[in-house]
Amino acid sequence: MENLFSIGEVARYQKISKQTLIFYDKIGLFCPDYVDPNNGYRYYSAKQLDYLDTILIMKKIGFSLSEIKEHMQHYTIDSSLAAMKNQLSVIDSRIQELFMIRSRLVNRCQQMEETRGLRGKESSVFLEDISSQYILVQSVEEPYTLREISIATKQCFSDSFQKQLPVFFQCGVVVPLERILEGRYTEASHAFLPIEKTDKAENIRKLPAGKCAGIYHVGDYLSIGRSYEKILEYCRSHNLKICSDSYEFCINDYITSYDESEYITKILFYVTSDN
Repeated sequence: MENLFSIGEVARYQKISKQTLIFYDKIGLFCPDYVDPNNGYRYYSAKQLDYLDTILIMKKIGFSLSEIKEHMQHYTIDSSLAAMKNQLSVIDSRIQELFMIRSRLVNRCQQMEETRGLRGKESSVFLEDISSQYILVQSVEEPYTLREISIATKQCFSDSFQKQLPVFFQCGVVVPLERILEGRYTEASHAFLPIEKTDKAENIRKLPAGKCAGIYHVGDYLSIGRSYEKILEYCRSHNLKICSDSYEFCINDYITSYDESEYITKILFYVTSDN
């Protein structure tokens, strides 16, 4: 057994578990130089420790175990250079994705910080000049219940993740004005995700810049009618003409709280002076 290392020694030197070494052996990635036929103990040569270094470094760089196994069958300086240059492209792409994810989290945190003081309070109607923005939309199927809305929202998320679309981690719905006037406050026609302008998807709608009447609805979604009544009354008493469907932006929802009393929904209507 001279010049051989036990599995325990290798695990200790490399600071990995014996279970990891056993798994590498099972998949044929890193097999022991000698297995004692009497007790099944695994032993490794000094040269193999260098080989294991290569595996662990490639794993740290981001290669999968299958990629490492295939690469190390017959690797040369040329094949290693090609593999590492390719991995640089993968890392650069991941860095860009992480920057985008970070910006989305910053945006979501800012929204939550700005509105969490509304918990347990009734919001007043406000007027706001909004900038143009884009939303990724998905039609809601009949009968437009919360079940169909949830399905449409999940389709938006899955589609955006699959296509790597630059969406924000926020959802919302469009509720037709005619349904709201009929008291059908929760029967949305579309679910949406705010998104940056992109040509990677066709189901994107541009919301123009303009003046909006808005309100923050605090509480569970089924009680949203009381906020719609307030905003409709405000528009009537201030001679404002509603000229769009309702756009509901979820500020705090099931993604950020299990307590529905903490839900905060920003409702916006485009309006003009009715003079």
